[in-house]
Amino acid sequence: MTPEVFQAALERGDVQTAGQMLADDVVFRSPAVFEPYQGKRATMVLLTAVSRVFQDFRYQRTFIEESGRGMVMLFEAKVGNRQVEGVDILRLDEHGLVDDFRVMVRPHSALEALMSAMVPMIELVLADEGNSDSVS
Repeated sequence: MTPEVFQAALERGDVQTAGQMLADDVVFRSPAVFEPYQGKRATMVLLTAVSRVFQDFRYQRTFIEESGRGMVMLFEAKVGNRQVEGVDILRLDEHGLVDDFRVMVRPHSALEALMSAMVPMIELVLADEGNSDSVS
């Protein structure tokens, strides 16, 4: 799977396809919490939740390192009535899988709206999985 396929999957909310490109030991760094989330399961829960929270999600620009092992994807979306701008910063391992996934969001009011919407959505995603364990 290529980074372009990963990006297209995220744009259409196809978390399962995007998940095929995540390394088992991926580290997800959220704009909302200091400590990173460890592992594919936690990252899948977060991506599923955010795919349900974001409306009109689309990538605007993508920058790929010359080595092909890193990329930055600038996105826009809505959370309720808040416009969100952000970047996904990805690093690929030697197998071409995402092993580091960082997200940054602006403006602050959009981050607050995102954080407020994500807490109950993560709980719903976990309930859908039949598992109320924490994602951390």
